[in-house]
Amino acid sequence: MAQKMIKTFDLTNKIIVITGGYGYLGSGIVNHLVHYNATVIIAARSKEKFEKVFSDNVNVAFQEMDISIEQSIIDGLTQVQKQYGKIDGLINNAFYLKGNSPELMSSEDFNYGIDGTLNSVFRCVKSIIPFFKEQNYGKIVNVSSMYGMQAPDFSIYEDCPQFLNPPHYGAAKAGVIQLTKYYASYLGGYNINVNTVTPGPFPSLGVQENLEFVEELKKKTALGRIGFPEDLAGIFTFLVSDAANYVTGQNFIIDGGWTVK
Repeated sequence: MAQKMIKTFDLTNKIIVITGGYGYLGSGIVNHLVHYNATVIIAARSKEKFEKVFSDNVNVAFQEMDISIEQSIIDGLTQVQKQYGKIDGLINNAFYLKGNSPELMSSEDFNYGIDGTLNSVFRCVKSIIPFFKEQNYGKIVNVSSMYGMQAPDFSIYEDCPQFLNPPHYGAAKAGVIQLTKYYASYLGGYNINVNTVTPGPFPSLGVQENLEFVEELKKKTALGRIGFPEDLAGIFTFLVSDAANYVTGQNFIIDGGWTVK
């Protein structure tokens, strides 16, 4: 019997929606998807920020969407589906929170962070289901964090308390991993794949200016360095491609070996 052609990472004719795609890591993911011929829709609130990053890229478009409002998500996805005729993949990358003190954080700030980091993902997943069910396929990729798997090493933040990872962020990101497993099981019968990407130390350009803090991050990894957008982007391209058609419910940890050290 002839063997079927091996699936590739080619994303030609794929329509991929990503929330929060114009930030430091998000833009790296988008550029990688476009390199593999995807059409990428940035679902976000600020068209001005979008145009600063992607004004010259004809394969990247903007769709207004507020992940804090369910109807805004539904309206945004409806507009994308109407314009392009389908949605092949959804990457839930955006989040919002405030506060970072383990002792002084208010309940209001804690709840706000849970809403922006976990509930927002639930809203996006819930809202895409009718579209994916109708076309009988689709790929959802949720973004977690290594701090959704283990507690911070607080010693590395002693001299840089402004960078301290807050308690609601890790709690919410742990929830994202479980939410992924739940919906992977629930949606498998509809040919819908749901997976998680869990990044490790990928400090922003601003944080990288603090060389001493970056050195502390490097020491925590097996590879002895921090991550950069190009280190993270490939897993997203894989997970929304046909090469990942038999992959669902999994958590892909991209952390330079932080969680195994």
